Amino acid sequence: MVQEYVSPVRVHKYPFEMVMAAYERRFPHCPQIPVVIDCSITDDSWSADDSQRYTTRRCQLNVDAPYLLKKMIGVDYIYFIQKNHLDLRNRVLEIEATNETFSARIGVLEKCRYYVHPENPEWTCFEQSALLDVKNFFGLENTVEKIAMKQYASNIAKGKELIESFMQEVFADGVTELQPWVADQPAQNRELRRIVSRGAEPLSPLPAQDLSKHSQPDQYTLDSEYIKRYLGELTPMQESRLLQLRKWIADLQKGKVPSDTTLLRFLRARDFSVEKAREMLSQSLLWRKKHQVDRLLSEYETPDVVKQYFPGGWHHHDKDGRPLYVLRLGQMDVKGLLKSIGEDGLLKLTLHVCEEGLRQLEEATRKSERAVHAWCLLVDLDGLNMRHLWRPGVRALLRIIQVVEANYPETMGRVLIVRAPRVFPILWTIVSTFIDENTRSKFLFYGGKDYLQAGGLLDYIPKDLIPDFLGGPCKSFVHEGGLVPKSLYVSGAFTERDGDPLCEDSIYHSVSLAKGQVHEVVVRNCDPHSVLTWDFDVLRHDIAFTVFRTAHDLPAATPSAEHNATALCAGGGAEPRSLLQQLEARGWREGQHYQRVEPTLVCHDGESIQGSHVMTECGSYLLQWRCELLDSAHRAAQLMYFHETLASHQYKGSMSSLQSATSGFSCLSGKSAASSCPSR
Repeated sequence: MVQEYVSPVRVHKYPFEMVMAAYERRFPHCPQIPVVIDCSITDDSWSADDSQRYTTRRCQLNVDAPYLLKKMIGVDYIYFIQKNHLDLRNRVLEIEATNETFSARIGVLEKCRYYVHPENPEWTCFEQSALLDVKNFFGLENTVEKIAMKQYASNIAKGKELIESFMQEVFADGVTELQPWVADQPAQNRELRRIVSRGAEPLSPLPAQDLSKHSQPDQYTLDSEYIKRYLGELTPMQESRLLQLRKWIADLQKGKVPSDTTLLRFLRARDFSVEKAREMLSQSLLWRKKHQVDRLLSEYETPDVVKQYFPGGWHHHDKDGRPLYVLRLGQMDVKGLLKSIGEDGLLKLTLHVCEEGLRQLEEATRKSERAVHAWCLLVDLDGLNMRHLWRPGVRALLRIIQVVEANYPETMGRVLIVRAPRVFPILWTIVSTFIDENTRSKFLFYGGKDYLQAGGLLDYIPKDLIPDFLGGPCKSFVHEGGLVPKSLYVSGAFTERDGDPLCEDSIYHSVSLAKGQVHEVVVRNCDPHSVLTWDFDVLRHDIAFTVFRTAHDLPAATPSAEHNATALCAGGGAEPRSLLQQLEARGWREGQHYQRVEPTLVCHDGESIQGSHVMTECGSYLLQWRCELLDSAHRAAQLMYFHETLASHQYKGSMSSLQSATSGFSCLSGKSAASSCPSR
């Protein structure tokens, strides 16, 4: 296995010659790096003009490995050969170290370089890279790699601290300034040589192979201070992975390279696996190019219906300085928006919000003087009901989630869900399986009314920024939503039928009903506490809807839509009797043989109805639609419907996580769609 490690550039705010003087204080051994036992010079020479020094050292290192492993491999110490080339004329020190011990089994090459900062001649840069090639090591290849990574990370972290420490010793000796090497100043050059000749640099013991083909050009290096300021705290290995991905993407793109914050988001999404992050990012870059996403911020025009009825928008920030986006999902008319701007329009709106979010993160980072790499989402579910479970709307939501997960990973720092009603677990059960596990772990739910008490929103949002519609003092400019008027619907914007890509396998059934005609659907239930849900649209006339239950096993019954249409076209004829009428003809009576479990609901032309019923008992449930009247043209009533049964284990499992919420619940949602949290 071959592993490559690259550290970001470290900047020492001292001239090159002073850094070299401090650097020499580390030899022949350094107490701050106890793994280095000793470094002995085997060859040392200067050029006649004192501008070039060539030094070779043999360094003895203690094996930073478990005692048992040391016994197994039969060594307590390992040796490295280090070759230094100090060029005072060009103000560069180049260091190359290779392993002498086990060289046939492990290939190690480390390269370091000190050079003058390209923008400030009074500063000195240091960069370091290494290659490790574990060819064959007694079956302990993985163990050796982990030990090497640990040692490398440790040495990188100490490097800058050591220079700072030894620089104080140089100052204590009265050396506060050193003049650079000059060709016609031999006396000055000899003094410079004397001060920077005290010793040589101890090796940072970490693996590699031949680096000649992999040396990193300057454009692929990063300043460690820049990383801390704009990217946040990263481990040395994470820094190395970031640099590797940056180079790979630059080679792949042959042009503009995404920002370092973007690269870091994709690395985090793939647990800092460079290969997986590169694959994910490459697909996302192709997607952005294909759909011209980079133009969204400048070219997107918000539709009027979105301005008036979309209940979402940016609202200040949370306590961590993250931009805060508020979505009043319970007040959103999903069907109205889809029928006004279509699924693609809703997706484009979401992408515009995400692009705005990336811009907000950049602004937050500049204002806070620290890295802000994720935003906070506050979702208010007040008003959520079964109409939000309209299946085409859910399917559109799932598509949006998949697109956002694939192209905006690790942008969601926290999701706060408040005022979650009892119907919410059904939606969460459906949706959560499509959300990345790491993202799901960032969800916090508040189902009760005490979300403003201790342990609630005040833990995450400043008190003076709590939105007014949640009982806070801050005026919110997020639209309250509401039903989209049908006058704003756009013909063809969205349809559940007629070739819509969402509904090639449409789950909706169409029915035509004559006056007094009934359409019935039997649902047999053997799973107590499962949930029966329905969703239907009345396309013409008024239709009465009722749900019945009987303990008896009913046959599948109801005239088919085709039968109804045939009867109507034939001029009416003998209308087939409904199943309930047939049973009543046999002596069945309501309240004795069957019960009405949902009151009759009269639904008018153009209405869309969603509902649910918890089937607490086994038996047969009957969904019944009845046409009472026709219009003056005697046209058939039309109905489009869908029903579904949610298993009890899904419903109760997801409910348990929410029922705990009645007392200031603030629990991570867990790692599965049906997770639960302990009661408090």
